[in-house]
Amino acid sequence: MPVAINLFCSERRMNWALEVQDADTLAARLEAMIDMVQGGPPQGMLNKLRTLGRLVHVGAFQPKTVSDPPCQQVVLTGEDVDLYTLPIIKCWPQDAGPYITLPLVITRDPDTGTQNYGIYRMQVFDRNTTGMHWQTHKVGARHYRASTEKLEVAVALGGDPASIWTGSAPLPPDIDEMILAGFIRDQGVELAQAVSVDLKVPAHAEIVLEGYVIPGEERMEGPFGDHTGYYSLAEPYPVFHVTTITRRHNPIYPTTFVGRPPTEDYWMGKVTERVFMPLIRLILPEVVDINMPAEGIFHNLILVSMKKEYPGHARKVMYGLWGLGLLSLTKVIVVVDDFVDVQNPSEVAWRVANNINPATDLVLVDGPIDDLDVASPTPRFGSKVGIDATRKGPEEGYHRQWPPDIEMSPDIRDRVTERWAELGLGDIIPSDRSAS
Repeated sequence: MPVAINLFCSERRMNWALEVQDADTLAARLEAMIDMVQGGPPQGMLNKLRTLGRLVHVGAFQPKTVSDPPCQQVVLTGEDVDLYTLPIIKCWPQDAGPYITLPLVITRDPDTGTQNYGIYRMQVFDRNTTGMHWQTHKVGARHYRASTEKLEVAVALGGDPASIWTGSAPLPPDIDEMILAGFIRDQGVELAQAVSVDLKVPAHAEIVLEGYVIPGEERMEGPFGDHTGYYSLAEPYPVFHVTTITRRHNPIYPTTFVGRPPTEDYWMGKVTERVFMPLIRLILPEVVDINMPAEGIFHNLILVSMKKEYPGHARKVMYGLWGLGLLSLTKVIVVVDDFVDVQNPSEVAWRVANNINPATDLVLVDGPIDDLDVASPTPRFGSKVGIDATRKGPEEGYHRQWPPDIEMSPDIRDRVTERWAELGLGDIIPSDRSAS
């Protein structure tokens, strides 16, 4: 069976996979739809939340159920169920075994009936059981905790890249990821009824695993070489029992590996960063841009630029971001003024080094942190810091005159740029700072 890996390992490949010019183009479409649904930019928190609800019901992007799907051309049950027939890889030397690393795990909320799609690693224990790495803050874990009887699970491998990517997107719990995939494709995603569980699965997946998880049944899972660059240690996680495997006649097995960034998941995460900007601005309109650098492995560092209007405004943005879904796990938030390019971490570092007074500009809070955080003395709970690197005024206790930036006049800068080639400097392009 062929193996496909590194499908999403660059910005260009992500653009190919989602069939877009770039992720910002997709974000602009989403922003336009928000305005259309609302009838203009929404005002007031209640109206903003209502807008999110209306987006769920945009009919053109609702999934469609089809019969005779490609993912069920072959159906295996009973003794024919054998995970060892799949080319599941072991990534790193100290991994506990082979892991399914690009699964689209499908569960249903026991209370609302809404399906959720998420990407969670699955350690293969034997021919028909795996671990299910449902971290505490993930929706799959919530469904597991809420279940009083067997929780049906389906796992789709492969298929439309848009559907795979949406499984990594941090959507609100009651928003179907397939609606986002439909938005990307501008048409509803085709789903099919699973063979042995009451779940809908992507019709064009390569392989689908069907089965169940029993509440309270857990087994040690790990170690695993994770996206932090460290091994995540062994901990107890739920056991997934595979009862049925369906697949195409000649399937391709998709997989990925993670480790010290940047790896494939970094590029998937960068698309999430860009696409979700309109949703962040829906709640925090003062936010101009964000950047989650590779070194921060997403949940550890966010750089934010904002239009500052009043004393303490940067703190309002920090607390607002810590209150948004999985952004609540962010360990470090750096806030700068709107004229700072947060896509240039060097410029942000320069502003931080110059602009902060540690006694007044650091905000320390305690709260939930990522399961994979290695620094906190206790798991899943620890301290976080917000750094206010914006310009300060008298109302914030700064009673000196804030110095202006050193900048060359535009006409001199333009003349230098025009003559750069004439000076024999070849392909060296002057940056804004070097030209100034």
